[in-house]
Amino acid sequence: MKAVFAKLGSDFFSTIVFVVLYFSTGNVALATIVAVLGAVGQFIYAKIKGQRLDVMAYASVALVVVLGGATLLTNDPRFVLIKPSVGHIAVGLLMLRRDWMLRYVPPIVAETIPDYVRIAGYAWAALMLLLGTGVIAAAMTGDIKVWTFYVMVIAPAFKVAAFAGQYLVFRIAIRSRRRAAVATAEPAASTPVTAEP
Repeated sequence: MKAVFAKLGSDFFSTIVFVVLYFSTGNVALATIVAVLGAVGQFIYAKIKGQRLDVMAYASVALVVVLGGATLLTNDPRFVLIKPSVGHIAVGLLMLRRDWMLRYVPPIVAETIPDYVRIAGYAWAALMLLLGTGVIAAAMTGDIKVWTFYVMVIAPAFKVAAFAGQYLVFRIAIRSRRRAAVATAEPAASTPVTAEP
């Protein structure tokens, strides 16, 4: 769990820096410059440390620079506020692949309820696309307080609720299927075997 929070903190580092600086200074330009420098610094640090960087890491830093630059040129914070939507939408599109989720669930889940896992994979894709669209809508309001509440409270709350709901449904479905398997196995075991004449 600690690794998950560390990854989330790393992914949202520039967004967190922007929000903290904006609310403490009220200065969009300063918050944007520091957020962009923070994202670039984070990327350079990862390269120096020899960490493996995937395509999303390169895309993320490029987006921060481009959208941050657009924010500075126009003095419109909506450009930099749109950035988290790109991650949500990209992940949502990747989640549209059939059975992507099977490799992330325990073997008992993959073996017992693969149909539920498939449906959950598509549901997660829909959720991520919806949340990405929500980030854009919140950014377009131009109200950083509304955007911050959406990105820091609403979007994570939906993900936690979806994860909890999925866990509950999977658990009930596995128990149900295991009971059904035991029930069908018992009559076959209790049928006496007769010797052939």
